[in-house]
Amino acid sequence: MHACSSMSHNKLVIITGPTASGKSALALALGPEFKAEIVNVDSALIYKHLNIGTAKPSLAELNTVPHHLIDILEPDIPFSAGQFCVRAKEAIQAIEARAHLPFLVGGTMLYLKALLYGLSELPTASPAVREAILAEAQKRGWAALHERLKEIDPKAAERIHVNDPQRLQRALEIYYLTGQAQSDWFSEPKKGLAQHSHQILTLAIAPQDRAILHERIAERFDTMLQKGFVEEVATLKQNPALHANLPAMRAVGYRQVWHYLEGECDYTTMRDKAIIATRQLAKRQLTWLRSWPEVQWFDPTQDNFLSEIKQCIHSFLAAHPPK
Repeated sequence: MHACSSMSHNKLVIITGPTASGKSALALALGPEFKAEIVNVDSALIYKHLNIGTAKPSLAELNTVPHHLIDILEPDIPFSAGQFCVRAKEAIQAIEARAHLPFLVGGTMLYLKALLYGLSELPTASPAVREAILAEAQKRGWAALHERLKEIDPKAAERIHVNDPQRLQRALEIYYLTGQAQSDWFSEPKKGLAQHSHQILTLAIAPQDRAILHERIAERFDTMLQKGFVEEVATLKQNPALHANLPAMRAVGYRQVWHYLEGECDYTTMRDKAIIATRQLAKRQLTWLRSWPEVQWFDPTQDNFLSEIKQCIHSFLAAHPPK
């Protein structure tokens, strides 16, 4: 179905880990030596205008190493794991056509899992996506959403009555989460790059001492505040197309600042809640990674961190020459 089906044992390097572990800086440092191009695997970085709160690379950094899947959508547009897979595979194929090495960099584990191992079962309900659908229904009416379903999944629209909002919402939710119509979901096996087309090196970057990671998270959020994060969200709030239930606005940090600007909490509480939410995100990311096979862990606080990673990548490339 996807472009990767014709690829034959190509190579790619994944640089992942919990938030604030230094993934982007590492990829930028490694990129020139390995003729790499970076494919973003962060669900917030795909959105335009979300800059400070996502720690988006600067223009100078974006020009240091070619980047893909950054600033590709307005923040009112949902983007699913399935859509990410399609776009990421296209980017990987283009990078390989230039004889460059794809670096997949980021910590959105659902995106990585879908790309590597496929979407093998219907996704669980997403409160954020469901709230976004409900908000749209309240604004435009369920009949308008049923018309949208006719466009993306005619079979489901024929099966689901316009006055059945629960089933209509679920059909739309599946499409928004996966990029594939509910009716087509089981029509073909789901396969990922790790299963049939690529040799993959997965590097996980995380301090062994959790307290160090927590300190980094707090320092980074304070730096974002100093750079004008609150002002960035205030500007976003002025866009009538945006509301608090959109996936982009529910990103960690953005959600808490939005609530602060709504008067739901004071500044100190906003900061505390954002840091706690970021710690919780980091914990979930680490839990995901510990269950994945063949992950190589590196501690960015170690003196020989960069040299060990370079050696690891060189060994991987030597062991898996192109066919």
